Amino acid sequence: MASPIIDCTPFREELLDLAGRLPQVPRADLYDFLDQAGELAEDLPKGLSAALDSFNAEGNTDGYLLLRGLPVDPSELPDTPTTTPAPLDRPLFVMEAMLALAGRRLGLHTGYQELRSGTVYHDVYPSPGAHYLSSETSETTLEFHTEMAYHVLQPNYVMLACSRADHERRAETLVGSVRKALPLLDERTRARLFDRRMPCCVDVAFRGGEEDPGAIAEVKPLYGDEGDPFLGYDRELLAPEDPRDKEAVAALSQALDDVTIGVKLEPGDVLIIDNFRTTHARTPFSPRWDGEDRWLHRVYIRTERNGQLSGGERAGDVVSFTPRR
Repeated sequence: MASPIIDCTPFREELLDLAGRLPQVPRADLYDFLDQAGELAEDLPKGLSAALDSFNAEGNTDGYLLLRGLPVDPSELPDTPTTTPAPLDRPLFVMEAMLALAGRRLGLHTGYQELRSGTVYHDVYPSPGAHYLSSETSETTLEFHTEMAYHVLQPNYVMLACSRADHERRAETLVGSVRKALPLLDERTRARLFDRRMPCCVDVAFRGGEEDPGAIAEVKPLYGDEGDPFLGYDRELLAPEDPRDKEAVAALSQALDDVTIGVKLEPGDVLIIDNFRTTHARTPFSPRWDGEDRWLHRVYIRTERNGQLSGGERAGDVVSFTPRR
């Protein structure tokens, strides 16, 4: 089985050259920035572009691709942010450039109107008192979830780029692949989960200001090709009511736990998660609030697969929330 880890060390100089050809203030005109990234993505090193194209076309058993050894920013990287969104005049970081180039090889960067003020690039950093469902949590586990499984325009890929790791190198991004978990489920459980709509709550950002609107969406835990299904799963938000559904979801949860892989992100890493075949989580870590805390950059990518594009969209578009039904 091919490794999901791609050593990008040999490509550093080529990638730095491509990054240098991008507009250096991306948020000044994000559409233009991402359009230029799309053109430059055609010139990615062959070994990297082939890996991205293969993952985009077929995925893999692990459910993720890890680009390791990418060029990183020099030592004058500023302090880890404490507020969001980023200033419009913030200069381009190398890891943001890597998300632009690799992401445009895969599809279209997408922002979500209700999330992070509708921005496309997200800084992910620890924040005191963050909601337990937020990526800004640190000292508690961010539980397994398929990103926005309850959203009609769910992203195909979640991309995480690391500019700065946590101090103790403890934090792990956990990925559970349905392709690994499926063989652990018996036929009865598979049949119960497949193409069956179950009530699902939504993240705080999509609740329209209500503290708890309840299960306003419906999600199918398994759907698509019965032999190679897609996954819709959220440990905190999926809310089956029928006891048989609860039992089946519990079996799925256990199977995903049993096949989970942990990835400790290092500066120079880009993790690409197949958001239609996996669930992911993050283990706790201890921030020090010293300007040197863990700092990731996140983007969401949509492609033509799974009905996520209807035609005419551009990289940098921002979409509004429609719950799955």
